[in-house]
Amino acid sequence: MVSQQINSKESINYSAEPTVRKVIEEWNCWMLIERNCSNHTLDAYSRDISAFFSYLTNHLGFPPGLNEIDGLTIADFRSYLAMRHNIGLSHASTARAISTIRSFYKYLDRNEIAHNAAIKAVKTPKLPRSIPKPLSQPEAKKAIDMIGKLHPTPWISARDLAILVLLYGCGLRISEALNLNVEDLPSDNIIIINGKGKKQRVVPILPIVINSINYYISICPSNLHEKGPLFIGAQGGRLNAGVIQRQVRKLRMALGLPVTATPHALRHSFATHLLARGGDLRTIQELLGHESLSTTQRYTDVDLTHLIQVFQESHPRA
Repeated sequence: MVSQQINSKESINYSAEPTVRKVIEEWNCWMLIERNCSNHTLDAYSRDISAFFSYLTNHLGFPPGLNEIDGLTIADFRSYLAMRHNIGLSHASTARAISTIRSFYKYLDRNEIAHNAAIKAVKTPKLPRSIPKPLSQPEAKKAIDMIGKLHPTPWISARDLAILVLLYGCGLRISEALNLNVEDLPSDNIIIINGKGKKQRVVPILPIVINSINYYISICPSNLHEKGPLFIGAQGGRLNAGVIQRQVRKLRMALGLPVTATPHALRHSFATHLLARGGDLRTIQELLGHESLSTTQRYTDVDLTHLIQVFQESHPRA
């Protein structure tokens, strides 16, 4: 399994000497095994490193070896940042690229392959603090009421309803919901979720969520196997996220919801509505599976924004 995942990166070209390409492959393997990175994260890191070495090849005039990457100066790194800025790449994209390059150099340093202090002096572009865009409580209710009426096939409508109730009722990412197998069905009103970085968390599950899932299973025409996917597509395979995203786009049009109304917005809604009803940040952090509390704290900005809006609309002197 590991070799298949690593081999899937072979289609990405690394413009470097063979010794460096070998080190990159070893780093990819380390990221997969030791850091438990997902395939999506590995693909992103691989593209970032590939772009960096393509730049270095043009910048130096030849594919770099270990001596070259060891000897890069802060001016070389800043030149790479300037190039990305000049071709219109976003600050968020460049911030991730620098994070990837730092991670690669830390691996080199830890394994006594190369040592470069200049990368530590490179400043990451400042990013604007993004605020999650949840649905309001009435919008979330309308979305869940409507999703079960969009598809003409009853079992598919029941499936879509079960998924949206799961996203809003448990705060799951769409990938987490669709990766569930039948054997993961909740017991004792809790469900164990495998989140980012293969980290597990325990999430309480409401009766309405259990009932929605059980109803979907009861009318699903396929025989769902214990080790197989819980949510399946029309052909019987694991459901693709694009199918649910497409249904939510139809939902948006039917209800006149903003473009920010996506499956992930239901996760934001779960957190925001819990906070509005007195939920504490630490508990919400654990329920969402956030590694850092600062990520969860973004939802306090949403609550404050809503409070200011209510004040401005309601106060006679506003």
